[in-house]
Amino acid sequence: MAGCIDLIRKRRSVRTFNNERLSDEDQGKIKEYAKTADNPYGIDFEWFFLDSKKEDLSVPVIVGCDTYITGKAKKCEHLEEAFGYSLEKIVLYATSLGIGTTWIAGTMDRKGFEKAIGLKDDEVMPCISPLGYPAEKMSFREAMMRKGAKADERKDNAEIFFDEGFNKPLLIDDEMKDVFEAVRLAPSAINRQPWRIIKQGNSYHFYKKQGIKIDPDFDMQKIDMGIAMCHFDMLLKEKEINSRFLIEDPKTYVPEGIKYIATYTI
Repeated sequence: MAGCIDLIRKRRSVRTFNNERLSDEDQGKIKEYAKTADNPYGIDFEWFFLDSKKEDLSVPVIVGCDTYITGKAKKCEHLEEAFGYSLEKIVLYATSLGIGTTWIAGTMDRKGFEKAIGLKDDEVMPCISPLGYPAEKMSFREAMMRKGAKADERKDNAEIFFDEGFNKPLLIDDEMKDVFEAVRLAPSAINRQPWRIIKQGNSYHFYKKQGIKIDPDFDMQKIDMGIAMCHFDMLLKEKEINSRFLIEDPKTYVPEGIKYIATYTI
């Protein structure tokens, strides 16, 4: 694959495709890669590649694409963060092949997708993504959706990265510049960018800004956190910076509506 930061910069949410069927070769590559898409929580997902025409599945916001990927696992703690982390690895790999994707949680025939993968009562299928070749020009509807969500805008570093506590913005050194930029560029539901990071010594504590929980079975913003952690961790590994993942709340004072998620210690 290309460098992680380059793929992260290249990736965008694609909703308009060129109607060309995903080749067997590309689908085979993604299927093989999906087998390696681990996460720091050690949660295994079963991945599915579905043909929306054959399965009679509806995704109103997608034009010109019939192939979708989704995954499921038994309900458990940290499932959302793990799903976001693992599927984002697959998304970035697809990006390296020139394949377009976008995270979809609500605007789809959820019952149809759940039936197609044989979802059981004790399992969760949080999101899906199309897999296809982007059209040369996005549809008017997609352009309006991106404009409405301000999809190409991101919060400033001073709003999301902090030093010791939430009162002091983090001064990012050159070694970690791309790492934090990778987090800043991560996709999120309605572009809310819920991640907040506090650096304390050699530890980087990830927090989630609370939002409205739309689905009773999962927290979409925890999935967003998993995506952000995936970017952070992939950049650390690429730079050969050793780190340790743990869940150990440092009990730092945080404003109301902020929840601790996880820590990476260098």
